[in-house]
Amino acid sequence: MFSLHGTGIGGGIAVGRAVVLESRLIDVPRYRIDAPGRAAEIARLERAVDTVRAELHSIGEHLPADAPTEAQALLQVHAMILDDPALFEQARTVIAHSGHNAEWAFASQAEQLASQFEQFEDAYLRERGRDVTQVADRVLKALSGSVRPLAERTAHSHDPLIFVAHDIAPADMLQLKRAGGFAIDLGGTASHTAILARSMNVPAVVGLGKAAQIVRDDDWLILDGEAGVVIVAPDDAVLQEYRNRIALEQLERKQLERLVHVPSATLDQVPIELLANIELPAEAAQALDAGAAGVGLFRTEFLFMNRSEMPGEDEQYEAYRDAVLGMKGRPVTIRTIDVGSDKALDASHEGPEPATSTNPALGQRAIRYSLAEPDIFLVQLRAILRAAAHGPVRLLIPMLAHGHEVDQSLRLIAQARGQLIDRGQSEPPPVPVGGMIEVPAAALTAGLFAKRLDFLSIGTNDLIQYTLAIDRADHAVSALYDPFHPAVLQLVAMTIRAAQRAGKPVAVCGEMAGDLDATALLIGMGLRGFSMHPASLLRVKREILKCDAARLKPRVSRLLQSDDPARVQSGLARLREA
Repeated sequence: MFSLHGTGIGGGIAVGRAVVLESRLIDVPRYRIDAPGRAAEIARLERAVDTVRAELHSIGEHLPADAPTEAQALLQVHAMILDDPALFEQARTVIAHSGHNAEWAFASQAEQLASQFEQFEDAYLRERGRDVTQVADRVLKALSGSVRPLAERTAHSHDPLIFVAHDIAPADMLQLKRAGGFAIDLGGTASHTAILARSMNVPAVVGLGKAAQIVRDDDWLILDGEAGVVIVAPDDAVLQEYRNRIALEQLERKQLERLVHVPSATLDQVPIELLANIELPAEAAQALDAGAAGVGLFRTEFLFMNRSEMPGEDEQYEAYRDAVLGMKGRPVTIRTIDVGSDKALDASHEGPEPATSTNPALGQRAIRYSLAEPDIFLVQLRAILRAAAHGPVRLLIPMLAHGHEVDQSLRLIAQARGQLIDRGQSEPPPVPVGGMIEVPAAALTAGLFAKRLDFLSIGTNDLIQYTLAIDRADHAVSALYDPFHPAVLQLVAMTIRAAQRAGKPVAVCGEMAGDLDATALLIGMGLRGFSMHPASLLRVKREILKCDAARLKPRVSRLLQSDDPARVQSGLARLREA
C-alpha cells in the first residue's frame, strides 16, 4: 500500500479498480516524403482530421440527457482547435514544402501552438495548451489507423472503475460511462479535464506526476477528490474505513441539497450574497442548480484561446447573451479579458505587439493589454453592452492598479455605447462597472477605486501571489502560498472597509471565497458577498448559517491586529469552533 499526492478537484471519495489509459497510442515517426507523394500525404492528413471531426460531432450528438451542461461547449472548443489554421493549414504547408510526413508535421505544429499557451501567467490560459495536445493526440491516433474506443476495455468489468491516465481529453471522459473517478498525471484546477470532472460530480485528482507509470491495471484504488490523494493497493482495514466515509458523504450530499432554497443569512439575520464563478456559458445551469444569486465572475478568456484570429463582436455577444439568459434574470458579472504580456492572442493581428517581458506577471496583462489594444477592447465592450439587453449585466475590469486605468476604461465604455447608438441599435441599458482588487497597490488605495466605480471584487488568488511573491504553480515555493498570512488578511480587510465607507458592494471571487476556513473570518471582516465555483456554494452556505456576524466582528478585529502567522492560524480555528 502506498499513496500518490496531487491536486483534488472535488467530487468526494471513490473506491474502485484501476484502468490505466494510454494518452498517446504511438510515438511520432519522422521521415521524408518524395515530391510526387506529398499530395497523397496531405490527403492522408485531411482524412485523419475529418475522422476526428466526425468523432467529436458524434460524441456531441449522442450525449446522454444527464450529461453535464459544459460537455457540448468543451467538445466545441476541441473542434475549434481542430479547425485552427495554425494547426492543419500549417501542417499542410510543412508537408508540401519540406516533405515531412503527416504525423511529424501535425505534431510539431501542435507542439509550437501548445508551447505558446504554456508561457501565459494565467492558469486558465496556460492549461489551454493541453487542449491542443489532446486534439493532436486524437489526430495522431487516427493517422495510425487504429482508433479504439476507450470504453472497450471496460465492457466486461463488474467492479467500480477509476481511470488512470497521463492525460485525458474531455471527449474521452464523456465516453467512459462507468467512471467512478479520474487520476490524472497532468493538469491543474483550471484544466478542461478538471472542469468537466467537477461538472460530472466525479471524484478526480490531477497533477499526480507519474500515476500512469506506477499504477497497474486492476489495482484497487482509493481516490480522495477533496484531499488530492490516491491510495494504491489499500489493505482491507483502509478500504472499509473509506467505504464508511463514502456512506457519510452521500448522507451529507442529501443534507446539503436541502439548503438550495434556504435564504443565505447568518444567525443574526445578516444577508450574505452567494454568487458563482463560471468559465463557460453552459455553466450557468450548474450555478442555478446550486442556488446562486447570480454570477460574480464570468471569465471570458475561453473565447480568445486556441485560435489564430480574434473572436468577432457577434460571436462574443452570443456567448455573453447565452450566459445572461441561462441565469434567468439573475445578475451576471462579465470580466473583460485577462491575458498575459508574453504573447499576442491573435497570430494574425497586425496591431502593435505588447512589449516582451522577462516576467509576464508584471508585464502588459489584463486591463493593461486591453488599454494598449483599444480596438480589441471596444469589440468586447460592445458585445457585453449588447448582452445587457437580455438581463442584468455587470462589467468587471481586471488587474487595476492606477486611477487613470479606470478613467480610460470608462471613456472606452462610453465610446462603445456611442458606437452602438450610431449604428442604429437600441441604447444599451445601464451597466454597473466594477474593478478587481488583485495587487497590493489597488488594495492600499481601494478607496480611490470605490469612489469611481460601482462595485469592487477581490481576486484573492492574485492578491496572495503578488503580496507574498509566490507562484503557487511553482512546486519549489508553493508551500509558502498562505491565504491567511497576516499581510494578505490586512489587505482584504482594508478593501472591504474602503468599499463600506464608499457605500459600494464588495465581494471576494478568488478561491478564498470557497474555503470553509475563511467563511467566518470574511463575515467578521464585514464581507457580504462571496463568489465561488458552484460546487462549493452549498458547503459555504452551511457555514454562513452557523455564523453570528455581530459576535464575529470584534473577534476578527482582534485577530487582525496580530502579525504572527501562528497566532492567526490558531485564531482561525477558534472562530470555526465558536
